[in-house]
Amino acid sequence: MSKKEKLHQSEPEAESTPEAAAAPVAGPGPEAGSDIYPAFAELEKHLAEAESQAAEYKDGWQRSAADFQNYRRRVEAEKAETYQNAVGSIIKRYLPILDDMERALATRPADLAWVDGIELIFRKLQFILESEGLKRIEAEGQMFDPNFHEAILQEPSEDHESGQIIAVVQNGYMLGERVIRPALVRVAQ
Repeated sequence: MSKKEKLHQSEPEAESTPEAAAAPVAGPGPEAGSDIYPAFAELEKHLAEAESQAAEYKDGWQRSAADFQNYRRRVEAEKAETYQNAVGSIIKRYLPILDDMERALATRPADLAWVDGIELIFRKLQFILESEGLKRIEAEGQMFDPNFHEAILQEPSEDHESGQIIAVVQNGYMLGERVIRPALVRVAQ
């Protein structure tokens, strides 16, 4: 028998009755009467479970990734704050030296040449501290602000309005946006 004949023998002959034309053809689909329907339903069930589990894993992964990003930002912020605190505590220790040098240079004799060298050292120290972010709080003539100033004396003054700073006794400094030492001031009554 040839291949063509075998092929024709294995094909079922089509019925020409109207009932046969209306009847569904048995195939690999999920028809209720077919033998593979339970297997197909089982596969659909497993697929739905797998999709649900995949969505759950994806959600967990996204939450973990977001938690890690938040943790990393928090650690970086804490690291920066620790650095600022360390720099602030070191700079605070140099502020009395800066004050002493400033007072000494304010009363220096004009005829001594070596005083120019001391002034140069003072400016270098000031430049180094400013390069670390140190800023002087401008206070004289400003209105008193307890966030930046510390009043040590209130005096009556006709030239200043009440609450205005008359004089700075000791300069105040900020490191970045943080006050590391408030300015000691005299305030008008």
